Amino acid sequence: MSTPQYSVPYRSQHVDLDLSRNEGSPAAVDLIRSVIGVDELIRRYPDTTALRHRLAETHGVSSEQVLVTAGGDDALFRCVLARLGPGQTAVAIKPSFEMISVYSEQVGARLVEIEWWEGRFPTADLIDAAGDANAVFLVSPNNPTGSTIIEADLRKVAEAARFVVLDAAYVEFADEDLTGAALDMGNVMVVRTLSKAYGLAGLRVGYLLGPPHLIEEISAYGSPYSISSLSAAIAIERLDRPRDEIAAFVDEVRSERDDLAKLLGALGIPSIPSQGNFLLAEVGDAQWVTDACAALGVGIRRFPDRDSLRDRVRITLPGNPRDFARLEHVLTTVFAPEALLFDLDGVLVDVTGSYRRAIVDTAAFFGVVATHGDIERVKSSGGANDDWELTRRLLADRGVAVDYREVAARFEARYQGNGTEPGLKANERPLVDASVWAGWARTLPLGVVTGRPRVDAEEVLDRFGLLSNTSVLVTREDAPLKPNPAPIRLALQRLAVEHAWMVGDTRDDIEAARSAEVLPIGVAAPGRDPRAMKALTPAARTLDRTHDLGELLP
Repeated sequence: MSTPQYSVPYRSQHVDLDLSRNEGSPAAVDLIRSVIGVDELIRRYPDTTALRHRLAETHGVSSEQVLVTAGGDDALFRCVLARLGPGQTAVAIKPSFEMISVYSEQVGARLVEIEWWEGRFPTADLIDAAGDANAVFLVSPNNPTGSTIIEADLRKVAEAARFVVLDAAYVEFADEDLTGAALDMGNVMVVRTLSKAYGLAGLRVGYLLGPPHLIEEISAYGSPYSISSLSAAIAIERLDRPRDEIAAFVDEVRSERDDLAKLLGALGIPSIPSQGNFLLAEVGDAQWVTDACAALGVGIRRFPDRDSLRDRVRITLPGNPRDFARLEHVLTTVFAPEALLFDLDGVLVDVTGSYRRAIVDTAAFFGVVATHGDIERVKSSGGANDDWELTRRLLADRGVAVDYREVAARFEARYQGNGTEPGLKANERPLVDASVWAGWARTLPLGVVTGRPRVDAEEVLDRFGLLSNTSVLVTREDAPLKPNPAPIRLALQRLAVEHAWMVGDTRDDIEAARSAEVLPIGVAAPGRDPRAMKALTPAARTLDRTHDLGELLP
């Protein structure tokens, strides 16, 4: 059997606002500059004595009641190593911080979990389980629910248990700090960290508080040098900063927490009342919601390996107004779009035998053999939303210089046809049924954003029965071509909406949508592999066909 381990949450490379992790405020970058003797700190083995004394001062305890650890995780693991082994029993809440179960399983202990999501703590059930247990692990505010334990319940558990660990990593955001009361109970260890409210997650500075004899016992387990000297020195500098800095950040998070709960409620998304720096929301398809937010650059956390949490996501509060406004926009866009926007070619209309064929035939007219593979290569590279310019580029790549206007004229003659030669546009076919289009239009206004000339776009939409249910049409005459976001923004302006989805079949479509803060949905044009489309573009989802959009709509 493989050893259980923590899996680092997946993060899309396109995420620049990562709210999938519960890190706290960005600590001031200049902290490191204030540390004296950096060279000496790096050269010598770490000494955390000064930090231990500073933490003891912060909590009004003796330094013998403090053990500095490599984050709160290390503090938990030391407690597990000290009190659990094969065949022994631990008790914890479910769902809760996953490292409790990971560490327990790693040492061969049996973990009994008592379910608790919100509301009153299940004190009686936990006490029943704690009687024969070697250790009880509690997290308050709980991760990922944000629920909290009151002092009376903690005291009852401590009276019934041999050894209790209270993980208080998020306590700065809670209404009540039980640290002082817990330390008076005699058998309760308190895990604290500078990763959350203090914003030092990357330094891995945590600590354990408890009775001196238990601190001495637990300090025998784990590494003798838990953190670096540099981390310890920066931590002291952070602790010495005015408390107002932390208080202001905590107040901002608490305000955002209330606002996010209201927004989720307005969107019809249940969430658990939380006293952490996050909310746990029940969203149904957590994979889709996570991917959709990531497509707009915001990372949130899902739990694919935990059955009870499969339909939920955890959203960390950013703690600053600008990022929170962005989070609000993204969530509203994902759950409550006000309009649907579509590219035309390859999305609503199959142009394999028209526009694509016109490129090939125009290139051939000027003596160049261009394949559909050549066209796909240029399309995939981006900046190829103008088929006339794309054709000119293919010619230029083969050493044939032709004026853009001459290329456009030949292309149009082949596409439109003339008295002796039928136009390739007769080969086009719809990719969306008029009835489906009308059904979507009854729910949301529909817009088309295309690089086609207006006359051509109107003609083909009308030919396939789509024009009458199209609320807005933006063409090449109206704005710069994609990937410039201007045509999408113009469509939003004309529709008088802020939140929309955009379906496109090229990198240009997806990049333009993202830049316009519109949710990008990819679709594989006829003859294209959806996997290739997904690899090329940061779309929220890549559809096999445009009709499949209906399965995603709220």
